[in-house]
Amino acid sequence: MVRARGVTSESELAALFDSPPAAADAEVLKRLRQMYEAGGWVLVESAIADMPADLRWLFESGAVTLEQLAAVHRALGATSAADLAAAIDDQRMRGAAGLDATVESAIAGALPALRAHIPRIPLGRAVAIAEPILQQLRKTPGVEWAEPAGSLRRGQDLIGDIEFVVSTDRPGEVIDEFLRGPEVTRTLHRGARRLYVLIDRVQVGIRFPEPDNAGASLLYLTGSAAHFDALRAHAQSIGWRLTSSGLHAAADGAPRPAPTETDIYSALGLPWVPPEIRQGDDEVAVAARGELPVFVAPDDIRGDLHMHSIYSDGRDSVDAMVDACRALGYEYMAITDHSPHSAATRSLTPDAVKRQADEIAALRERFDDITILHGCEVDILIDGTLDFSDRVLEQFDIVLASLHERAGQERDKLLKRYLAAMHHPLVTMITHPTNRLVPHRAGYDLDYDRLFEAAVETKTILEVDGAPAHLDLDGALARRAVAAGAMVSVDSDSHRTDTLERQMYLGIVTARRGWVEPRHVVNTRSIADLRALIAAKR
Repeated sequence: MVRARGVTSESELAALFDSPPAAADAEVLKRLRQMYEAGGWVLVESAIADMPADLRWLFESGAVTLEQLAAVHRALGATSAADLAAAIDDQRMRGAAGLDATVESAIAGALPALRAHIPRIPLGRAVAIAEPILQQLRKTPGVEWAEPAGSLRRGQDLIGDIEFVVSTDRPGEVIDEFLRGPEVTRTLHRGARRLYVLIDRVQVGIRFPEPDNAGASLLYLTGSAAHFDALRAHAQSIGWRLTSSGLHAAADGAPRPAPTETDIYSALGLPWVPPEIRQGDDEVAVAARGELPVFVAPDDIRGDLHMHSIYSDGRDSVDAMVDACRALGYEYMAITDHSPHSAATRSLTPDAVKRQADEIAALRERFDDITILHGCEVDILIDGTLDFSDRVLEQFDIVLASLHERAGQERDKLLKRYLAAMHHPLVTMITHPTNRLVPHRAGYDLDYDRLFEAAVETKTILEVDGAPAHLDLDGALARRAVAAGAMVSVDSDSHRTDTLERQMYLGIVTARRGWVEPRHVVNTRSIADLRALIAAKR
C-alpha cells in the first residue's frame, strides 16, 4: 500500500513531518524515491507503524496521501481523530497548508470508521496501565493536575486509547522527566505540548495544554461526542459558543479562561457532570434542572462482599485477604469461595467449609477492627436448586448465588433458575447477573425487568461486579435495576490481594455509569444494617 503511493523512505517521512514544506522539494523526493526502490520501503513501513495510531489509520484508509497528512499535521498540529474532527467542526481544516475541500471531505468521510481499525482493550487492562502513569505525572514538579481522558475516563468497558491531559506551564521538563521512566518502550511522537509513546505494547498519548485553558482540553477530549454536542447546544441557548478550544462569548468571540472543567460547567450554569455519565443521553438536561444525584464513590464503600481465597480459585490465603481489606480501611468483608460444581480449579467441600469456618473464627479473635463474614458463592444448578444443601448453607453468614454455565438452556429456563434461587430464603445476593465475559462473551439474553422485579419482591441483592472480565451489571442494566427499586452491592470479586482495590474501583465506575447512588448500595451501610438485611430475608 505504501509502495503504491510512491512513498520513499523513513527520511522522507521525517522531512515531511518535521521540516518546513520547502525541504520536500522535487530533488529531495527524487533521491528518496531512489532509496525507496533500492529497499528503503522497509524503513518506510516501520516509520508509518510508528505514527500516532489515528494518523496511521487515516493514511491507510486511503483518504489522504502522506504529503497531505503531513500538511495537516504541520498546519494544525493534529495527532488524533479528535483533533481532526475539531478542525473540521471549527472550519480550520479547509485551506490548511493548501488543502482543498476535496481533502477535507475525504478526511471527514474516513473519521466515523477510523476507530474501528484500532484494537480496543478491556477497561481493567487500561486502568492497570494508566494507574502508574497517572501517579508518575501527578508527582512530577510543575504539574498542576493530571487526568485521564476519553473512554478511559468515562469508564467504558472497552478502551480505544489511553490518553492523559496534564496542566503545566513546564511541558518540556515534564516530558523529559517522563521519558526517563522505565515503562516507555518507544517514542512515537514528541511535540512542544504532546507526547505519544508505547507502553506495554499500547499507545499512550499525553497532552500538556496551557494551564489557563487546560480544563477546556480535558472536557473536549473526555467526550463523549454526544455529551459535548449537548453541552454546546446548551451553551448556545444562553449566549455562549463552546468549541474544542474552549468557551467563547457569542457576541465578540472573546475566550473565557478555563483552568478546570468546573469553570466551563459553572459558566454554563451547570453543576460538574461526572465523566461516567457523559453519554449524551439526558445528563445535560438533568443537570440543567439541578437534579443530578450524588453518585456512589470509593469513600462510600464500607466493605467488600465478594472475594475468593485458596479454598477455591483464589491466589492468596484467607489471612492475607483479611490483612489487605484491613489496609483498605474496610469495616467488614466476606470470604465467598466457590461451591463444588463451579468451574473453578478448586472449590469448597462440606469438610472444607468447616475448616474455613474455624480459620475465620481464629482471625476474628485476632482482629477486632474488621468484621469477617463467612460466605459462599454457590452455583445455581440446572434444575434451579443450589450446589449445597440447606444444612451447609445455614452455616454461612452470607450466601451469594451464581450462574456459571448456560448448559444449553434458553432465556426462560435461565430466568427460572435465577428466580428459584432468589426465592430461596438463604440466598442474599445474585452475583454478576448477566455472566458476560468482556470482551469475549455477551451476557445472557434475559427478561431483566422481570429479574429486577423479583429482586425487589424477594429482597435479594443484585451485584455490580468489578472483576475486569465481568463489570456486571453493566451501567445500563444497573440504572434499570435501581430505577426498579432493587438493592445492589458493588464488589471486587477479587481472587488476590493486589487486585482488591482496583477491582472495587472498576465496580464503582461501572455503578456510576448506571447513576447508582450510595442509598442504592448495601455495602455503604453499617455492618449492623447489613446483618439486618440478611436476617430479614432468612
